[in-house]
Amino acid sequence: MGETEQRPTAGSRLGAQENAGISTLEHGQKPPITPPGKLVSIKIQMLDDTQETFDIPQRAPGKVLHDAVCNHLNLVEGDYFGLEFPDHKKMMVWLDLLKPVMKQIRRPKHVVVKFVVKFFPPDHAQLQEELTRYLFALQVKQDLAQGRLTCNDTSTALLISHIVQSEIGDFDETIDREHLAKNKYIPQQEALEDKIMEFHRSHTGQTPAESDFQLLEIARRLEMYGIRLHPAKDREGTKINLAVANTGILVFQGHTKINAFNWAKVRKLSFKRKRFLIKLRPDVNSSFQDTLEFLMASRDFCKSFWKICVEHHAFFRLFEEPKPKPKPVLFSRGSSFRFSGRTQKQVLDYVKEGGHKKVQFERKHSKIQSIRSLTAQPSEQHTEVPKQSSSFAYGDDNDTAAVQSCRQGKELKASPEDTGQHKSHSLKKSPKEGKKVDGAVVSTAEEEEEAAKDRMQQNRPQSQQPSTGSLTGSPHLSELSINSQGGPSVANMSLSPNLSPDTKQPSPLISPLLNDPSCIRTDDEEEVKRKRFPTEKAYFIAKEAATTERTYLKDLEVITSWFQSAVSQEDCMPETLKNLIFSNFEPLHKFHAGFLKEIEQRLALWEGRSNAHIKGDYQRIGDVMLKNIQSMKQLTIHLWKHNEILMELENGIKNSRKLETFCRDFELQKVCYLPLNTFLLRPLHRLMHYKQIMERLCKHYPPSHIDFRDSRAALAEISEMVAQLHGNMIKMENFQKLHELKKDLIGIDNLVIPGREFIRLGSLSKLSGKGLQQRMFFLFNDILLYTSRGLTASNQFKVHGHLPLYGMTIEESEEEWGVPHCLTLRGQHQSIVVAASTRSEMDKWTEDIQMAIDLAEKSSGPAPELLASSPPDNKSPDETTVDQESEDDLSASRTSLERQSPHRGNTTVHVCWHRNTSVSMIDFSIAVENQLSGNLLRKFKNSNGWQKLWVVFTNFCMFFYKSHQDNHPLASLPLLGYSLTIPSESENIHKDYVFKLHFKSHVYYFRAESEYTFERWMEVIRSATTSASRTRALSHKEPHAY
Repeated sequence: MGETEQRPTAGSRLGAQENAGISTLEHGQKPPITPPGKLVSIKIQMLDDTQETFDIPQRAPGKVLHDAVCNHLNLVEGDYFGLEFPDHKKMMVWLDLLKPVMKQIRRPKHVVVKFVVKFFPPDHAQLQEELTRYLFALQVKQDLAQGRLTCNDTSTALLISHIVQSEIGDFDETIDREHLAKNKYIPQQEALEDKIMEFHRSHTGQTPAESDFQLLEIARRLEMYGIRLHPAKDREGTKINLAVANTGILVFQGHTKINAFNWAKVRKLSFKRKRFLIKLRPDVNSSFQDTLEFLMASRDFCKSFWKICVEHHAFFRLFEEPKPKPKPVLFSRGSSFRFSGRTQKQVLDYVKEGGHKKVQFERKHSKIQSIRSLTAQPSEQHTEVPKQSSSFAYGDDNDTAAVQSCRQGKELKASPEDTGQHKSHSLKKSPKEGKKVDGAVVSTAEEEEEAAKDRMQQNRPQSQQPSTGSLTGSPHLSELSINSQGGPSVANMSLSPNLSPDTKQPSPLISPLLNDPSCIRTDDEEEVKRKRFPTEKAYFIAKEAATTERTYLKDLEVITSWFQSAVSQEDCMPETLKNLIFSNFEPLHKFHAGFLKEIEQRLALWEGRSNAHIKGDYQRIGDVMLKNIQSMKQLTIHLWKHNEILMELENGIKNSRKLETFCRDFELQKVCYLPLNTFLLRPLHRLMHYKQIMERLCKHYPPSHIDFRDSRAALAEISEMVAQLHGNMIKMENFQKLHELKKDLIGIDNLVIPGREFIRLGSLSKLSGKGLQQRMFFLFNDILLYTSRGLTASNQFKVHGHLPLYGMTIEESEEEWGVPHCLTLRGQHQSIVVAASTRSEMDKWTEDIQMAIDLAEKSSGPAPELLASSPPDNKSPDETTVDQESEDDLSASRTSLERQSPHRGNTTVHVCWHRNTSVSMIDFSIAVENQLSGNLLRKFKNSNGWQKLWVVFTNFCMFFYKSHQDNHPLASLPLLGYSLTIPSESENIHKDYVFKLHFKSHVYYFRAESEYTFERWMEVIRSATTSASRTRALSHKEPHAY
């Protein structure tokens, strides 16, 4: 009858973003108001087989009922779900969200509407909420029981074993047999019980959330996952089944797929009476006719399937809800049906930017409740072209605070309000029920901001919103926890006494940072304090030397104290390696402890805090710096050993699983706020900081100044040391970066090889048959990798393919594909099309890739084969077939997933993923030079007072401490993607030396103590928020040989 689509542009068909707005309403429209009038009760059967009754107005459209169900469940990602019911012909149909419910369900008293999954995404990692994945897992369980999800016995047993793990916990043979006897997951289950228990035995320690993820990981690979068959006949009269999926329209014979028509190949979908018509795009290589015709049982069956196809195409392929067609003046032709609701991209964007709370939900049949995050971020994925996570925010299988608490033997109790299965809900009443839940002590700056807002609203009625806890390792990264490794380890639990949601203690986010009165300084106190201290620039340069030295000493203590103490308790490191590390770091720590003491004593004299009558000779720092830099030369022998230390530690980790596990667990501790091998390079980085300090001091002093001569001599001494060690440091930085990236990647074995240099990493959208999909790209001097992020406990990126740079060409292709900021990369055996989020991002990638291609051409030849465990994706950009994984691969996949372990969730790689940006090795090198520490006053957008914090800026991130004596940070703020500005008059700050950081809805003000410190903070933060000049000189560098 009618053509379904709106003739989208070439760009919109391929996934180009034309309007990034989250609202699906027309400009100027208001959200629909619930119609008044008599209420009618609708019974809804949930996925856990409970029934709920909802009262809605008689004239209410379907969307009102759908929203009521989602609100009742506290379900943020409700757009993946739908309501289906039997019509008057007993045919199951989907509830139309635009039409009044009572015009669709004629006899509501006799109809039970089912709440089920409607849209199955290609990758369950796109589901950001634990609750959403739980509901998807229930759908898989239901499809298994109904025979809709068919697979072989091994896959079936594996699926059921994960369901059992989520319901009763770890394996116990007696309990397992009793449970399987009482619960029938499939017909003839008895034949598989032994195999189910065998698989269940291997899931020990797996939380319900992890079981859900593993269940979906296996199910999504099955051919019948998410498939609903619609009987039809082809032109020859052969009986077939049609189905629709995220990739397009599928044709089955029985339960075997025999054909697929990808959305990119379909030009038009229509129906005429009982005939369903697919009009394909012309293709000289295809044997298909221009128009395919299928005969269905009736016009109603045909129209119903056509509607489902329209909705799937719109949900997965469009950026925003299609606009309604204008009403015809005289008569209409064809159907007026259109997709209503948010598209998948809008759902992803909304979850990223929504700022959700963590709440509990009850798992039926399970003793363990879960806490899930309702926030949205990009991701942090905050996007210009975001696909997964920013909330996709920051974005893989998370151990929530509740799960961590349960691992310690603490059982969560369901609130009595949640135990009832049959309740009547009126839309006039929508109280938000929630309990405050304590999360991990470590928080993020954005979470503190939300907690501050919550406290301001505590006296308001209905303010029982759950506190925002920090979910380390959460896929919601926008608010990144500084415990980036994915969750507190057992060894670290002693640092987090408030992990149990059962306790009545205040949320750790209402931390001393936020509610200690001593942290809030009045303006009068600040002015009095400011007048007591010197104001000359040289004093603040000397003070910077002291504050950064404090941080450096704390970083050394991570190795000499914390790491050494942990090593002494575990027999995992060879004695030779212990001696190598600690014999070289302990002399450095001892020396710099004395160095710091001398600087602080000089500052005390300078400030007049002791011997206040003494003036002149003590208002300088050059002599202290010269004396200690000269003494430091004797420690050069230890600095030269850092190369060997780093390599021997990595070799030890490579050869010892026990040492690897130990180092990974140590990185989970809050005191290790950066990757462990980064601390090993700190002594080399510190030399550059001394050089920069002395350069600023010499530039400030006139030649006649009393301190000029000593300062210039100190600069000459430190410059000589830096020159001697600089080449070694560059090699070690590249070596350290390759090993750090190796931890972030799975599906690759030989990333670190002699001669390989890292150039750039970042988020790009890759064009495939499914449209534009977010991928993480890693550029080296010989190869380009592309990966996707898996929502697993390991928080790692899975390598999908690679392109050797030898023989590659690069060209802009915006006009060809209709996608903004689009590039085509043509390799010798494969080509891909990628799109950047902005023009500047595209320019950076273009320049770096072209430079890398030139370097590869000058080398001896093509790079060695890289991927040991993941075959390359050799499809061309316009190829539309979908990768299928056989059931035989499931066991291998399960094994690899089981080997995964907690991993860092806020590394630079994850921040780039969530914020849709990129960084280069040049940026990393600049970041090493631009490190700063000191006190700042911080103010949130809607708060009144200023909070005094000790702030450490390093690795593109601000770490917040209550004081410089703290051993670990309380919160962090990754700055990639943030904008740095000066507050405007309209913001009513009216203070000196204030700068503003903002990213989307997150706004922070920071206040420095002087003009010099203000300029320094602006300088170093700008290095993280603005990429360096793209001019490259890498072609002149010597290769890094290991």
